[in-house]
Amino acid sequence: MRVNLTARHFKPSDRLKDYAHDEVKRLKKYYDGILVCDIILDYEKFTQSAEIVLHVYGQKLTARDKSEDMYKSINLSVDKLERQLKKYKEKMTNFSNEKAASIVTG
Repeated sequence: MRVNLTARHFKPSDRLKDYAHDEVKRLKKYYDGILVCDIILDYEKFTQSAEIVLHVYGQKLTARDKSEDMYKSINLSVDKLERQLKKYKEKMTNFSNEKAASIVTG
């Protein structure tokens, strides 16, 4: 999985970069087919937002969250992506199982 990190309106610390990379790599245990991960961190006046875009086979999964803390925003976005990945993986396995069942019976 290739990880691209973009920071808007601020220069991220090494600690923040490492934290974002570690959190995103945690998603690998839910689905191995993640091709590219784009992390976009944005710093506004009172809110700090994190947007994470995962490119999987044939689809893009996106999560965006805002809070007063960048670390919290990253955590919330990763949690949303965990749910999306579980749903995507279940959908893919059900599709392949249904397809295989129709070949065997029909």
